[in-house]
Amino acid sequence: MLVLLPPSETKRPGGDGPSLDLDGLALPSLREPREQVVAGLVELSADEEASARVLKLSARRLHEVADNAALRSAPTLPAVDRYTGVLFDALDAETLDEPARAWLGAHVLIHSAPFGPVGALDGIPPYRLAASTSLPGLPSLRKIWADAVTAAIRDARPEFVLDLRSEAYAALGPVPADVASVYVRVVSEGGDGVTRALNHFNKKAKGMFTRSLATAGARVRSLDDLLGWAASTGHSVRVASPGEIELIV
Repeated sequence: MLVLLPPSETKRPGGDGPSLDLDGLALPSLREPREQVVAGLVELSADEEASARVLKLSARRLHEVADNAALRSAPTLPAVDRYTGVLFDALDAETLDEPARAWLGAHVLIHSAPFGPVGALDGIPPYRLAASTSLPGLPSLRKIWADAVTAAIRDARPEFVLDLRSEAYAALGPVPADVASVYVRVVSEGGDGVTRALNHFNKKAKGMFTRSLATAGARVRSLDDLLGWAASTGHSVRVASPGEIELIV
């Protein structure tokens, strides 16, 4: 199984890993678009005023221009440790034991805007770039990433893909139609039987669900496997429509 997670806007600073190695990231066929976006982001960082405008930075976040300027030289952290925020706080990867972290490394990709999907344990520096941002002189991120990421996922030949990304990041690399996959929506069910989509708890539920998979070392090769595993571990999951499941919290 391949699990696709969204990134987070908030990130842990610093790091103790070597500088960014584009050749060492998961899905190596994405080397060219990664170089294209990184180069565009570094070039933009030479102009603080333009960076603030393009990246929609407040005065308090101007330090992120320096993060982008140092993309190629800054120390790195494993991607799953770099990101903070609701989803990654719930996943709490730093407290997982070695087998669970190895499971994340083998099964989880986090879909970043500048690097595309990266392995959970791939080293990345801090950066500022959102899925909706258009960099000067470059096509939209969707044009840069979508077809390339779809092809890279197909080349990885996963038996089954669990897509926990937000819609904005899913658009930067749709799962190929010929690969078995499901897109996850987090909902609550009221006493009236009506299901409602969630926002804050959407992210928290995705982080907790991924943590449960890693802790269990889950072996999932199909939707039936996933539904069986969820039922056996107390997670409420149901098929909502072809290609979509609901995680009920």
